[in-house]
Amino acid sequence: MTKKQRALAIIELLKNEYPDADCTLDYDDAWKLLVSVRLAAQCTDARVNIVVQELYEKYPTSKDLALADVNDIERIVKPCGLGHSKARDISACMKMLQEKYDGNVPDDFDALLSLPGVGRKSANLIMGDVFGKPAIVTDTHCIRLVNRFGLVDNIKDPKKVEMALWKLIPPEEGSDLCHRLVYHGRAVCTARTNPDCANCCLKEVCKKVGV
Repeated sequence: MTKKQRALAIIELLKNEYPDADCTLDYDDAWKLLVSVRLAAQCTDARVNIVVQELYEKYPTSKDLALADVNDIERIVKPCGLGHSKARDISACMKMLQEKYDGNVPDDFDALLSLPGVGRKSANLIMGDVFGKPAIVTDTHCIRLVNRFGLVDNIKDPKKVEMALWKLIPPEEGSDLCHRLVYHGRAVCTARTNPDCANCCLKEVCKKVGV
């Protein structure tokens, strides 16, 4: 089985297992997803979803957040960890949206990367979830699982993993696949305990279990 054949098989099996998988960060506007994905660094999505409730209640628009005192942003987001740097990135990002993009989140990958605190993972998430464009989000679940599956060979650098996956994954499947990898990585192919290979829907195609 080639890597591409394995990738296509994994896509179909995960579709069956997690048909409704989507982003686990709560948002109803593109700028809110930008904020949440920055807060999610070294923090769980569940905690982020709780913390942003106060943030958005006090600052309901991206313009409000751009005008907010950065120290107050830091106070609110502190439970997510790294509050100092995250607050400053969020403040600078919201300011740039107002000054350069009329308050709108750009739908161009390079433009997204130019925003403070936005890296390739965040930009891909926005491209896929907000704008429905081809995207591959190489978060920790994705990197761990695709190495175990044998889609990449001991590659841990997020950008290198992303580039390798672009050669294997149909563009229209990338975003949804990455969401399903998050679900699967939490439920079955976990990081802190041994993966539950015996009950895994991918055991017939996963390189880790001897295929």
